[in-house]
Amino acid sequence: MRSAYEVASVRAAETALMATLRAGTLMGRAADGLAHICAALLGHTYGARVVLLVGSGDNGGDALLAGARLARRGVRVDAVLLGGTAHADGLAALHAAGGRSLALDSAADSVAEGAAAAAGLVAAADLVVDGIVGIGGRGALREHAALLVEQVDAAGAWRVAVDLPSGVDADTGHVAGAAFTADVTVTFGTLKPGLLVAPGQARAGVVELVDIGLGPWLAGGADGPALAVVETADVAAAWPVPGPDDDKYTRGVLGVVAGSTTYPGAAVLCVGAALKAGVGMVRYLGDASEQVLARWPEVVVGAGHVQAWVVGPGLGTGPEAADRVAASLASDVPVLVDADGLTALAAHPEWVRGRSALTVLTPHDREFERFGVPVGEDRVGAARRLAAELGVTVLLKGSTTIVAQPDGSATVNPTGTAWLATAGTGDVLSGVTGMLLAAGLGPAAPAWAAFVHGLAGRLAAAAGPPSALDVASAVPTAVAAVRDRIDR
Repeated sequence: MRSAYEVASVRAAETALMATLRAGTLMGRAADGLAHICAALLGHTYGARVVLLVGSGDNGGDALLAGARLARRGVRVDAVLLGGTAHADGLAALHAAGGRSLALDSAADSVAEGAAAAAGLVAAADLVVDGIVGIGGRGALREHAALLVEQVDAAGAWRVAVDLPSGVDADTGHVAGAAFTADVTVTFGTLKPGLLVAPGQARAGVVELVDIGLGPWLAGGADGPALAVVETADVAAAWPVPGPDDDKYTRGVLGVVAGSTTYPGAAVLCVGAALKAGVGMVRYLGDASEQVLARWPEVVVGAGHVQAWVVGPGLGTGPEAADRVAASLASDVPVLVDADGLTALAAHPEWVRGRSALTVLTPHDREFERFGVPVGEDRVGAARRLAAELGVTVLLKGSTTIVAQPDGSATVNPTGTAWLATAGTGDVLSGVTGMLLAAGLGPAAPAWAAFVHGLAGRLAAAAGPPSALDVASAVPTAVAAVRDRIDR
């Protein structure tokens, strides 16, 4: 997995590292990496036009120093200075290399003239670098910066963000208003959570990580990473593959309590996804057995020994459904609670507090609110709080799915796609996760399942807008694609 660190940890690591280096070394490393990636995007440097949007912090200094490096290679570089005081050494380096600057000061008398000149530079640019605010920025961009960002979007130039798109919260990914939208974000030292979590993740584009030597200092931090990013190799190494001595019982038996006369499809999708993911056997308990058996004749209807339960999809919210949720949670095996099961559980949180076996909750934002507090601006923080409060693993569904553990650790899934925003795909995710729980993967199961589920959504969408059943059908292909990493 790759790790992402919050601003406080990054600042502490930078301070510790800079104490061992000559002044300016760290910024020089960042500028080298930024200039190299910008040159690669341009394809040629001589005669190309680059515009730097420069704020008053070190983020703007990185942009100016990178601009100086590009100017020395024949690029025409213009820096638009957005108020305050630009980084002195960076600005001097840019001017010495032949670059030019335009001060856009909201207090000046010639605001309209300066804004028009800046707009002209942006319109003619081949590439625009966002160095307005850095990882310490909070809230929406100010008026002049917001207007320039709109003009950049309309210009059609390459858009490169320095460390983090301006207007995106580095710790949470929250976007309060106007923000830069990058094609490429060049981030330094380590990933930041805001680059990985929606809506900031959508603003970041392709994230390029430049090593500036922070690694050892971050590893020594007391708080550790704020977030881990699941990678293909992680899932490939963990995904269960049957051996010559396995049978349907050793591969894992999953109990599914889902579906109703009103929502039989939820049971069909959940059971089918577990089977497609590779479960040894499914025992089904619910009111949609006729529909389940018609689609999946290998399913066993009725109670029996299981290694894990999935309870809740399409179950309904009446007293009988609540009793089924309570009975599942009274067992001593892992239980995943989804959909209608979450409604019942929200009214009885004591059902999970103190459970000795693993409990996984898989809410989307509206289901999360049933536990008393909206998700809010900090999705990772919200998932962490609910996980700690109830002593459960929380898989918070969304365009970037978060998995939080009771100990405060959290992962983000990078394979999600907006095509999964259709009825029934959550039932598919529950089935895939249930398979991994029954196979004994424990707290890591939701993260691995989300990765494969997202990949299945992408594969299913390749043929056009997918249904939930299309996503379930693509699960074996997704698993094969992941396993190919190991089989090679």
